[in-house]
Amino acid sequence: MDTFDAIYQRRAIKHFDPDHRLTKEEETKLLEAAIQAPTSFNAQHWRFVIVRDPDLRRKIRTEHGNDQAQMTDASLLIIMTADLKAWAKEPQRYWQNAPREVAELLVNWMGPFHEGREWLQRDEAQRSIGLAMQNIMLAAKAMGYDSCPMIGFDIEKVAELINLPDDHVMGAMVAVGKKTKDSWPKPGQLPLSEVVVENSF
Repeated sequence: MDTFDAIYQRRAIKHFDPDHRLTKEEETKLLEAAIQAPTSFNAQHWRFVIVRDPDLRRKIRTEHGNDQAQMTDASLLIIMTADLKAWAKEPQRYWQNAPREVAELLVNWMGPFHEGREWLQRDEAQRSIGLAMQNIMLAAKAMGYDSCPMIGFDIEKVAELINLPDDHVMGAMVAVGKKTKDSWPKPGQLPLSEVVVENSF
């Protein structure tokens, strides 16, 4: 599928075939597309929690997810999380294939850039989650599947259910699968004249 077609055709689908599953090869293809997303300093701090346990998916849906059917019915439910401290965990591995002088420069810069700036660590984690999630949704569309990004769930409770480490942050969830019902027409996009600012406000 053409990239622009995938962008324009991607919609938040609410109704999925509960009997459909992606093949292992399709799942790998989707996740490999996800990790092509850019991250600051190439820290790659996203962590994709794939919820396979049907009981856990039901619990998330019924107790903490506002009874959103896509949480149980989609072929794949991915909880997007990120390691806030990835910048401090063997950072040289993020630059192992770069020229030595480039790798040393950037690895040595990562600590001073992040240290003591918790707000920045969190912002970078959430930015990276968003970029990877968009890759997932566009890749799914290009593969003939649909998706639904979700934030309508109890973040703290779901974090407990998946044993989220203290140095990680929760992002959104994304459901991927075979739709059984189209979404409603796009509700409307703001004109570029309202959202594009040149040089300054």
